[in-house]
Amino acid sequence: MLTQTTSAAAAAPVAAPDKLPAWQPAVLAVLGAVLLWLGWPVHPAVLALLLLVGWVPYLRMEQQLTAHGASGWKVWRYSYLLLVLWNLFITYWVSYSTLGGGITAVVCNALLMSAPLMAFYHTKKRFGPKLGYLSLPIYWIAFEQLHLHWFLTWPWLTLGNGFAQANQWVQWYEYTGFLGGSVWVWLVNLLVFGAWFGFRRPTPTPHPQGKASGRKVSWLWPALAAVLPIGASYLIGSQYQEKGPTAEVLVIQPNVDPFNEKFEGGANFISHDLQMQRMLTLTEQNLTPQTKLVLWPETSLDETYFESNIDTYPKIQRLRQWLSQHPGVELMTGLTTVEQYGSDKSNASPTARFREDLGYYDIFNAALHLGGATGPAEFYHKSRLVPGVEGVPPWLSAFVIDLGGTAGGLGSQPERTVYRTATPGLSVAPVICYESVYGDFVGDYVKNGASLIGIITNDGWWSDSPGHNQHLQYATLRAIETRRDIARSANTGISAFINQKGEITQRTGWWVQAASRATVHLNTELTFYVRYGELIGPACQVLAVLLLVLTIVRAVQNRKQLAA
Repeated sequence: MLTQTTSAAAAAPVAAPDKLPAWQPAVLAVLGAVLLWLGWPVHPAVLALLLLVGWVPYLRMEQQLTAHGASGWKVWRYSYLLLVLWNLFITYWVSYSTLGGGITAVVCNALLMSAPLMAFYHTKKRFGPKLGYLSLPIYWIAFEQLHLHWFLTWPWLTLGNGFAQANQWVQWYEYTGFLGGSVWVWLVNLLVFGAWFGFRRPTPTPHPQGKASGRKVSWLWPALAAVLPIGASYLIGSQYQEKGPTAEVLVIQPNVDPFNEKFEGGANFISHDLQMQRMLTLTEQNLTPQTKLVLWPETSLDETYFESNIDTYPKIQRLRQWLSQHPGVELMTGLTTVEQYGSDKSNASPTARFREDLGYYDIFNAALHLGGATGPAEFYHKSRLVPGVEGVPPWLSAFVIDLGGTAGGLGSQPERTVYRTATPGLSVAPVICYESVYGDFVGDYVKNGASLIGIITNDGWWSDSPGHNQHLQYATLRAIETRRDIARSANTGISAFINQKGEITQRTGWWVQAASRATVHLNTELTFYVRYGELIGPACQVLAVLLLVLTIVRAVQNRKQLAA
């Protein structure tokens, strides 16, 4: 009987390998990019739910390719297709400043993003699905942490940013920061994938009884992982009350076209005197006796000012005179400054330039605080510099993207300056443009005593695109992380006020001259995130290094065994 059974089994036909259709990985890559794009600001907030399933097509694509013996090169090609489309759909507007810069941002950022995906592929290949899938969010968030701090920093697509327009779901960012949102995205995506397809590596041949291969996760777990953080967020938000004394703040939006009007050489250049007069007029028309602070946008005073003799400039003297007519009012404005170090290179900063008549010097995209008619001028130097525009190492200076004004290799400073005003409780964080995208960076201002976040920016480079809207929405996450009100002054929109729950309470229109005035709360309490800083990113970096070392060691051992 045993012999007969064995013979029958041997005679049974063997199922032919299930060939993967050539179009299927490409379709999954495109689907993943579209889901991530639809879930991103500035689409309707409810679509942010798509971020919780947006990576499932990628996970299925990688699973199928590896099951059919695809090479790492083939897996990378389809992974890169998803990433480059995702970057293109969300950040195409960078090309409105320069086409070459936009193409570089999309192509190169997608290339960098492919590194954690390929690290996951190799770890899964060497250690199997259990450790492999666990490694994926670790590698990805370790990369996001790196992307917040190195010289090519471009964290626009940090996954936690995707909930900026649905920030009522992530009030718990005051504990985790926006990388907590990245953890949430990967957790739910992996659980949905596990419930749908299973984590075990499927075989390329169909199961003889038609059953799905691999043990699956109960659908209860992804449902809980999606719903519980949202429920906790609504609970936190419902209990949170605005904190601190109040002060009236005025933000100005002069609406000077950065391509044609703002800078010398523009087709319709408006003289610096007339630009300043426009801002003074808007300020005067909207000032009240209760106004304590006025914000003008980034590079409002675009001529170059030497910091050592700032009060000798006619425009600064004019501002001092205006402030003398309005006692109790203080001004924060953007400008371009120069700091000199003399002829001794040892006194200069790493970014310093040299000229025979000036010695060593730095050029800064700066913020200036004038506390009144006679108070000292205080400077803050923008320190999170836009790569390819402002933050350019000397060996990359030939590739600088020109956005008008001073560009390439600007100086910065190591600490976050806080402007302390004469108004009790009012201490302002001067956050310049791109800096508002960085959670832990903005948290350092608050740790240094800021009770109000003042963002000054110039978003007109991106035309009427999602770019300036995304930039505004990202600021709402900084309000939640720090529980600070935000006053935002933009040259060409959108200027706004944001409360401590991340709600935009006032906003101007796009491409209009405007002023906005609001009473803000001045909180001095520190959130968990501000007090302890970024914990998730560094922890993932440590784990990612350990996983990479283990993966490399296992790969070397496998090669030795094959050679033997």
